[in-house]
Amino acid sequence: MAENEDLAEKEREKNRVAMPEQEPEERRRNFEEVPLGYTPEMAVAEASRCLQCKSPTCIEGCPVEIDIPAFIRLIKEEKFDEAIRKIWEKNRLPAICGRVCPQETQCEGRCLLAKKGRPIAIGNLERFAADSAREKGLKDLSPKPEPSGKRVAIVGSGPAGLTVAADLLARGHQVTIFEALHKPGGVLVYGIPEFRLPKEIVADEVESLEDQGAEIRGNTVIGRTITMDELFEEGYDAIFIGVGAGLPRFMNIPGENLVGILSANEYLTRANLMKAYQFPEYDTPMPKGKNVVVLGAGNVAMDSARTAMRLGADSVRIVYRRSRDEMPARAAEIHHAEEEGVEFLLLTNPTRFLGDDEGRVVGMECIRMVLGEPDASGRRRPVPIQGSEFEIPCDLVIIAVGTGANPLLTRSTDGLELNRRGYIVADPETGETSIEGVWAGGDIVTGSATVIEAMGAGRRAARSIHERLTRDLQPSKSVED
Repeated sequence: MAENEDLAEKEREKNRVAMPEQEPEERRRNFEEVPLGYTPEMAVAEASRCLQCKSPTCIEGCPVEIDIPAFIRLIKEEKFDEAIRKIWEKNRLPAICGRVCPQETQCEGRCLLAKKGRPIAIGNLERFAADSAREKGLKDLSPKPEPSGKRVAIVGSGPAGLTVAADLLARGHQVTIFEALHKPGGVLVYGIPEFRLPKEIVADEVESLEDQGAEIRGNTVIGRTITMDELFEEGYDAIFIGVGAGLPRFMNIPGENLVGILSANEYLTRANLMKAYQFPEYDTPMPKGKNVVVLGAGNVAMDSARTAMRLGADSVRIVYRRSRDEMPARAAEIHHAEEEGVEFLLLTNPTRFLGDDEGRVVGMECIRMVLGEPDASGRRRPVPIQGSEFEIPCDLVIIAVGTGANPLLTRSTDGLELNRRGYIVADPETGETSIEGVWAGGDIVTGSATVIEAMGAGRRAARSIHERLTRDLQPSKSVED
């Protein structure tokens, strides 16, 4: 009997509880969320797999240092309200992070169970705790600190800016978030599709910050509507820049100006933030195609391809110049895209776009590639195979080969040091920039990264800002002291 129980225990440790999902044939034509979430029974079963390590390496993989074993233990004990409060101690955006963070390379990648079988589904459990709290209307009831009298301007309402806001509010500082677009959330609302991150989830997280006292000003482009100097003149004691890196990059190959070729940034912004997928209910026309090609193989490329499929494309192809092993997208996103019918043309690179007499794209000439020696990124460099050119018919091309730093703010701010790629130079530990009283973090400093990495940068910057503001509040000592 005892032997059978031991075998059952070992089997349980190997079997990760899968999260239910919409069937591929159903979801490929709708924008509803794909993973459906854990039931309480599923969450408890998955939490019961946790080894509760004495030296938990999973925490080392979390950029915001959540006490992962503690919140998982609370779920196992069915103390769901206590679990979310434990997460809130370190992370104010758990419903978001549980959905879009690359746990497989961070917390779950450090889980000891990964060496034996499959790691604990930390992201799924974080999402469960957050969704459970949201369904109950549970809010963070931590006592509000005494107001410090200090004001902080936060430029950008993406994950870095929202984290800075939450951390500074918890320390008694007044914060105002300036957002260029009409809705707060940054890349969370304009870049990530509804089927991966429902916008009501982002709105709920933002609303909780407003409940804590954050002021949010939309339609305000810092560098155009108002300058950084003017923010200081308005009485702000510190400024945090978290504007992301949303300037699209293109291929610079012949025919790129044809009608029907656009950046993933524009495509996803129209679909997500402006709800063009609900046209004509929302008056935002959306470019659609029957034969769609997406260039690139990151998460943005997967989001674009899966969006095109949902908008009625007959075929959607991902074209990528390296092999599957080098694809930067999350494994889950690649898997979902394949399930939904997206095709992958690997070791393939476009050389020119083909147009008709009206200037519309009708095809793309490509060349096959082979991998050579590693380049500066550590990935093997793709080398063209001479004479292997071929054509792909297409009537819509979405370019998702990366983004850069938008110069709107940086060019209008004297004294702000930038690197050769146009990103802000900031201390990696504190976020301090070359301008006194100005901090920066997230993609505008590092280039494109993950939501949780941007949040980690925001946390470090908030800590530094608080230390500076607190130091300024300390009474100076006289010579007699």
